Amino acid sequence: MTHATVLLRPKTRLTPAQWIRRNLFNSWGNAILTILSVWLTFVLARGIIVWVFTTAEWLVIRTNLRLILLGQYPIAEVWRIWLSAAMLSFLIGSTVGVWGWEKTRPVTRRIWVALASLPLVFVFTQTDSTNRLWLAALSILAVAGWFLGRPATRPLRRIVAIGWFIWPAIFILLLRGLTPEEGWLPLVGTNLWGGLLLTFLLTVVGIVFSFPLGVLLALGRRSELQLVRWFSIGYIELIRGVPLITILFMAQLMLPLFLPTGLTIDRVLRAMVGITLFSAAYLAENVRGGLQAIPRGQFEAAHAMGLNGIQTMGLIVLPQALRLVIPILVGQFIALYKDTALVSIVGLLDIVGIGKTVLAQPEFLGLQREVLAFISLLYWVVSYAMSYVSQRLEIAVGVGER
Repeated sequence: MTHATVLLRPKTRLTPAQWIRRNLFNSWGNAILTILSVWLTFVLARGIIVWVFTTAEWLVIRTNLRLILLGQYPIAEVWRIWLSAAMLSFLIGSTVGVWGWEKTRPVTRRIWVALASLPLVFVFTQTDSTNRLWLAALSILAVAGWFLGRPATRPLRRIVAIGWFIWPAIFILLLRGLTPEEGWLPLVGTNLWGGLLLTFLLTVVGIVFSFPLGVLLALGRRSELQLVRWFSIGYIELIRGVPLITILFMAQLMLPLFLPTGLTIDRVLRAMVGITLFSAAYLAENVRGGLQAIPRGQFEAAHAMGLNGIQTMGLIVLPQALRLVIPILVGQFIALYKDTALVSIVGLLDIVGIGKTVLAQPEFLGLQREVLAFISLLYWVVSYAMSYVSQRLEIAVGVGER
């Protein structure tokens, strides 16, 4: 008995000209649509391009860049933020190595190389030698993390996962400090936190704490215990029934009225709690949708293997449900990052709040477009990065595949 050998057609890589001809000019109709689309895009974007490169006064950004990024954080303690960024750069590099450099597409490899080299580009724009050293260290640590993570062994993957788990706590600890003013790591009041630093911190805390709380609420809503189920339903429906700004106002203005005399809670901490509670309610509904998508046969098969209810949910059902709702969860995290702009209404100086203070400077009056354009760019860069990571994660775990 002979086996027929099936020869697959080799994949040919198209040149840019061949790709354009095949996808944009393969017919008269597509050629006309391509030309019209290019012309319309040029007409709409011409004014923006001319304004960006000729008319806009970017001196307002160069002068206030540190204020926009870090707020009023003390200059002498900025090394803490650099150290946290260095740890994050090493984690990102090691994660790329652990995921498997050889398994990624060439386009993805070029993107990672560009991101790792980006700090070196900004080295030449800095006049401070300390900032140059830190920027160079970010690229070096990213490459070192990638090199050390290439073996991709199971213990190494576990170490990288633990690193991602403890990094937020280390970041907040370094940012806040431990000792009085005379100590080696003096406390820095949250009133000095601001700009992109505060926005990023609110987002990280909101994601880290709302995720487990949302999962617990989703499980509680499906619980057979009446008290747990009705409490979860009441909490979810109550929080989803009011806007985020209402919860922030309650946390900032109403909560102190219910506290004992002399007891105060930090304003940034109150905003973190409000954002976490708000995000957890929406996340719970997303997770519940994933749980409902799991076939009943999964539960029955787990019980047939002798697993109890907790083991069934933790080892069989919940991992599959979370895998299904990855796009929805990341979309909510992106929305959470942008919703942190609302804290400027309650007096916290996030990116938007800092932008208002920059526009109040007498020498920069009337430059709203430049400031708002730069702030929008910061929001877009972080949002796109989260979306890109989500897409790579979906491919890695096979979301949408059977």
